[in-house]
Amino acid sequence: METKKQKKVKKTRSVSAALVIFGCAIVAVCFFVFVCGDPSGFNEKGAPLQGKIFATMYKGGFVVPIILTLLLTVLTLSVERAFAFRRMKGKANQTKFVMNVKAKLAEGDIAGAREMCDKQKGTVANILNAGLIRYEDVEKIQGMNNDEKAAIIQKELEEATALEMPSMQQNLPVIAVISTLGTLFGLLGTVLGMIRAFAALGQEGSPDSLALSTAISEALINTASGIATGAMAIIFYNYFAQKVENITNAVDEVGFAVGQTYTTKHLGK
Repeated sequence: METKKQKKVKKTRSVSAALVIFGCAIVAVCFFVFVCGDPSGFNEKGAPLQGKIFATMYKGGFVVPIILTLLLTVLTLSVERAFAFRRMKGKANQTKFVMNVKAKLAEGDIAGAREMCDKQKGTVANILNAGLIRYEDVEKIQGMNNDEKAAIIQKELEEATALEMPSMQQNLPVIAVISTLGTLFGLLGTVLGMIRAFAALGQEGSPDSLALSTAISEALINTASGIATGAMAIIFYNYFAQKVENITNAVDEVGFAVGQTYTTKHLGK
């Protein structure tokens, strides 16, 4: 069963993403209507003027604000994740912190390792500190062998990691979904634009060159914006996924060091 804390984390994550998407949708629609749809960007026949890229985007139809919403959502969530991972890293360099803590643990200085965790803050320090607190507790337990005590310490580290994991992965699934949706909506806009282009070609008499060029521009604009949104989402997702992996690797490394320290200290007892 999930704890209340785990449920609270999931609720916060969902509301946060929903608010970001809603806010980005409002901005995207306003940009589409008031900037892209500015009458100064069109001639008397309603065609975009030469060099007016926003006016050309306006001709892309309802797909454009959807793609803009996805693009703004990716940018906003990526900025949020950048600040979040900066906090998770802690005050000092994470790699240096792990090395210093391992040195303290190798010396058997549990109090010194805990002091370093209190100064460092961040995800790795919080998880390690929970394990070290349990380390000190199990040493006072009577009637258990060392293997059982080591298992208790390891379990505490795993539980602490499980509680921190939602905050590390927060909003990343949304970015991953947008990496696909951006491309798909770009393709949808392309298809709609080509349908209009072929409709212009299919008219009796000479083809409507204005309608044809506008439809092709619409298709290309939607293609470019959709691909750009999907590519950006993929880049940011992989970047932050690597950050999560680095943190979990650091946790595994210090967790193994804690277990080795306990085994070495109580060897033969």
